[in-house]
Amino acid sequence: MRHRKGRKKLVPTTREHKGLMLNLLKALFKRQEIKTTQARGKELKKLAEHLITVAKKNDIHSRRQVFRAVRDKEITQDVFNSIAPRFSERKGGYIQAIKVGPRRGDGAQMVLVKLLK
Repeated sequence: MRHRKGRKKLVPTTREHKGLMLNLLKALFKRQEIKTTQARGKELKKLAEHLITVAKKNDIHSRRQVFRAVRDKEITQDVFNSIAPRFSERKGGYIQAIKVGPRRGDGAQMVLVKLLK
C-alpha cells in the first residue's frame, strides 16, 4: 500500500528527484539564496530546514546525517560552522521563499529561496 508515501513529482524518477534536491541543497547552502520554481522551492525548504535543525545538535551523529544528505565536506562544515549557529535561538522557519513572478519562457511561478539573517 502507498498510504502516506506522497511527494511532489518534480521529475520522472526517484533517482532524478534525489539528484535535483542534492544540487539545490548544495547551491542554497553555498550561495545563501537561489531562484527556482515554486514546487521545487517548497520541497527544498522542507529538506533544508530539517538539515539545519539536525545540525543545531552539533554532535558526530548529526554531522554524519548532514554529510549523508549533502555529500560535500566543505558544505557540511559550512552548515555546522556558520549556518546552524546563526539559528541557535530560533525554533524553526530558517528559510524564506519569496514569490518573484512567472518565468519568462513557460510561465512557471518562480520563488527566491533564501536563508534568513
